[in-house]
Amino acid sequence: MSNIRDIARMAGVSVTTVSRVLNDEPYVSEDKKKAVLHAIEVTNYHRNFNAVNLSKGKTNLMGIVIPFSNHPYFGLIVEGIANEAIKNNIKLMLFQSNYDENREIEALEMLKHKQIDSLIICSRICRFEIIQEYLKYGQIILSEDTRKTSVSSTFIDHYKAFKIGLNYLYEKGHRKIGYCIGRSTGTNSLQREMAYKDFLKKYNLPFINNYIFNNCFHFEDGERVVQSFIHLENHPTALLVTSDQVAAGILTCCRDQGIIIPDDLSIIGFDNQPISKAMKITTVEIPLVEVGKKLFNQAIKEDVTQEEVLVKMIERGSV
Repeated sequence: MSNIRDIARMAGVSVTTVSRVLNDEPYVSEDKKKAVLHAIEVTNYHRNFNAVNLSKGKTNLMGIVIPFSNHPYFGLIVEGIANEAIKNNIKLMLFQSNYDENREIEALEMLKHKQIDSLIICSRICRFEIIQEYLKYGQIILSEDTRKTSVSSTFIDHYKAFKIGLNYLYEKGHRKIGYCIGRSTGTNSLQREMAYKDFLKKYNLPFINNYIFNNCFHFEDGERVVQSFIHLENHPTALLVTSDQVAAGILTCCRDQGIIIPDDLSIIGFDNQPISKAMKITTVEIPLVEVGKKLFNQAIKEDVTQEEVLVKMIERGSV
């Protein structure tokens, strides 16, 4: 397999001249350029871009870790990242982790070995200490609250966001409020749990474990929530649901079961995805495309920054 020195020897020019031709740089005579291009054609030479990138110390590749590729929440974040990547001529490498720690570490190892320049982790499973170990190899950006740490992030204050929803339901007269969550152990989920417990304490309301529904990620999970709901003797009158997809699933299944929304059960979703507008679901809007844009812009910088993105209540017909 030919290399740049073989091309230079065959064309009768220096290695520097070959490099200039390959990079389409000026200051090469037409004769020498033709000789180099002829040698490239004869030897069927192909550039080793990995070697080129290694020599430059940059790949123009950015890694993105998401747990699921079929979830609208992460799809909108990736959309925001991708829009900025096109503007900046940076290619993206997508890692679907399924919340498998080993897959997340594979992405971190690619950062370590300079196969990507930076890494955005939209929802992590790795311990924070592991993330910190890889910071010396390149920019790592998280989509969670990392204030008071050395890790950059764009984040939603999920404690405040959850309190917005809980207080809204309280003002509407609800005293038996439950919630649906994805991972019960995630950093954002722990913030929501704390907000819920502080809310109950503030208003002297009882904590009822059956009012909390875990592992709710997709539309289909709404059916499981409703099946559990109808078997409760003392069921909640309102649910705060951390995904519009799950909220839509709950609403659809309630209609099938004859449960009237919002008379029998009020629902607040999260994110303000298109499905919430179509089904008139009250929701807490999170500007996910904007989150993705900010994550990208942090990933191409070297300084450490943490930026909070604000949310707002969108009132519709499910409360």
